[in-house]
Amino acid sequence: MTRFRLLVEFDGRPFMGWQFQEHGPSVQAALEEAVFKISGEEAQVVAAGRTDAGVHALGMTAHVDIEKPFAPLKLREALNARLRPDPVAVLHCEEAEPDFHARFSATRRSYRYRLVNRRAPLTFDKGLAWQVPVPLNHEAMHEAAQILVGRHDFTTFRSVHCQSASPLKTLDKLTVSRWGDEIVIETEARSFLHHQVRSMVGCLKLVGEGKWTARDLEKALRACDRAALGYNAPPDGLYFVSAGYEPRPFPTDPEPLGPDDE
Repeated sequence: MTRFRLLVEFDGRPFMGWQFQEHGPSVQAALEEAVFKISGEEAQVVAAGRTDAGVHALGMTAHVDIEKPFAPLKLREALNARLRPDPVAVLHCEEAEPDFHARFSATRRSYRYRLVNRRAPLTFDKGLAWQVPVPLNHEAMHEAAQILVGRHDFTTFRSVHCQSASPLKTLDKLTVSRWGDEIVIETEARSFLHHQVRSMVGCLKLVGEGKWTARDLEKALRACDRAALGYNAPPDGLYFVSAGYEPRPFPTDPEPLGPDDE
């Protein structure tokens, strides 16, 4: 039995999310079906995170145990051949230590959220970004976002369906930058609550519109009450960027975007 570590990219639009669902397609099911087709084995593919319906991934780490012998490159190519035409691709594959776990071994996770701030309809980015037609002040959004950095009770930003044992999380990074019409929000933490990123983005959008101030955001955080949430952003613009591991990440882990003036 060999444990393989995979780096997976996917477009989340056709799926109900990463995790297997009885009532619709999932990324996990697509990968497990591909594994079965090439090995005849019913193996579970475990990911670093569980994305919601419509959420995308640039570099989701996963692992799978397969008895049939495969060279990593051959396994990657065979999986990609069987995954077509689903918008899922295995970018990298390598043998892992038996105790490596894509979820529990991760020491950080990072997400990116894309907003397109323009009145004209989206064409190429429809379903891949959130269109906000009213002007947004990204500098005010960034300044307010720093209130959320650090260790807090994020109950306000937590889905009522969240299964995490505690609402306490340490947010290591939350930045807002702009490139032309596109506003990019990047965040990093060891782990996140269900809907935490989308909820933070929705509230920052209110700050950008001038409907909320930084003080309003702080009051919502301190309320520790889901009813205090201003807005939950749609899944369209959310991307799982990467998971971090010790002692090293994948050599092909996507790099975060540079600073606002780069």
